[in-house]
Amino acid sequence: MTSRRFRGRALAAVAASLALMLGVAACSSDNSSGGTGENALEGSDLASTDKYTTADVTPLDQIDKSKLGLIKPDTLYVGTLSDAPPNIFIDASGNFTGFDNELLKAIGGKLGLKVEFAATEFASLLASVNNKVYDAGSSSISTTDARRQNVGFTNGYDFGEMALVAKTDSPTTKIADLKADQRIAVVQGTVQDDYVTNTLGIEPVRFPDYNTAYANVKSGQVDAWVAPSQQASGQVKPEDGVAILETTINTTNFTAYAVAKNNQPLIDALNSGLDAVVADGTWGTLEKQWYPDRPLPENWKPGSKASVLPTA
Repeated sequence: MTSRRFRGRALAAVAASLALMLGVAACSSDNSSGGTGENALEGSDLASTDKYTTADVTPLDQIDKSKLGLIKPDTLYVGTLSDAPPNIFIDASGNFTGFDNELLKAIGGKLGLKVEFAATEFASLLASVNNKVYDAGSSSISTTDARRQNVGFTNGYDFGEMALVAKTDSPTTKIADLKADQRIAVVQGTVQDDYVTNTLGIEPVRFPDYNTAYANVKSGQVDAWVAPSQQASGQVKPEDGVAILETTINTTNFTAYAVAKNNQPLIDALNSGLDAVVADGTWGTLEKQWYPDRPLPENWKPGSKASVLPTA
């Protein structure tokens, strides 16, 4: 019995090592999420997203929780990631946390909803939300026109940028200089996947999560990783011989929570809660906690067009 257990553990260890080494080949052969259009980020710039931002929101006291179409009464069941600090991750105590998730907990509090999280991969998150496996998706989701064909979004609560992550001695320091013969890592199904595939015209190496993508940069299995800048800042450690070589790549755009397209009552409710946590200073407190040195884009604010950020 003991020897069987030992052999099982040994095989598991070998399998894990092979998964890392062969991740490049395995992921690059999966093209299921690569390519949603010639301009992968169309509709994600501030001018375009402004047309989707609501003029105002429904007052909180007019939200009818019985109409929200929740999977469980009085509970917002949320699909999120477990490995993308500082936005969405599981801490050392096993709790889902990060800027996006702590903000959603505060929004749920305004609505009198318990917020329950479940870990998933980004590639399947939006489809799972629209199929009502989850009530909402929390994952720093950029709100592109292509994604709006498949899922609904709240108003924006944050903004997103892209970054180039590579070895500190990498000869390539800008995304514009990436070449088709390089191994470029992306997380499958992300805006970065679309950007590298469609805008740059490079077939990337796709990974299921941020930890695996970063591990392959460290090991030299890939030449670079095109990543969300926030997640890159949470992953990269100087002692790994890896650096963020470029931090703002394409366009500043807003990120939002995903909800099933046909569940407008829940979208409206979350928008109301978002404006409430902006107005009472919670958004600002969390933003300073998780991004103490990050400047806000000019002419941008979270929530509806009527939301008011408290003055310092």
